Parts: sequence; structure tokens; C-alpha cells
Amino acid sequence: MKLFRYRKPSINTVLGITKTKKQIKRSMGIYKITKITNAPKNFQRRMLNKVGYYSEPAKIWRNGIRRPGGCMVSLVGLIISVSMLIKGFINK
Repeated sequence: MKLFRYRKPSINTVLGITKTKKQIKRSMGIYKITKITNAPKNFQRRMLNKVGYYSEPAKIWRNGIRRPGGCMVSLVGLIISVSMLIKGFINK
């Protein structure tokens, strides 16, 4: 078990509601039905995975190369424009 979690657990998980809901669904047999209804989607995902659709080169080919600090450019631009606007009001 990890010492620190990446995210904090939800309220439902902490209270045990999620575990109870899963036990109820298992006892009612709902997961057996969803296993059948989700079979086509699961098969398609497995085939795409075998072909390499989810590999890193394929993701780069589909989405383009990720640039470091993608949102930082807009954030810095916003800060600069706000500071220039404030300086303009102060100098008047």
C-alpha cells in the first residue's frame, strides 16, 4: 500500500457506501448482465490496444507533440496584460 495517495478519497469511499453498492450489485447479478452488454465495447478496446492505438507514438501522431508549459504561455500573457493595465491606471 502506498504511503500517500495521488488524490484524496471521496466521501462515499470513506463512508463505505461504494463498497456496499458493489456488494449489492454483485449479489443481484447486475455485473453478469453488464459483462454481456459491454462485450462489444470491450472487444473493440482490446483490439485497438493490440494494434497499438493507445501506444505513445500513436497518441503523439493523433494529438501532436505536447509542448512544455502549454497553459503557462496564456497565464504569463494574462499576468503581463493585467500588470500593464494596472500600471496604466496608476500613471494617470
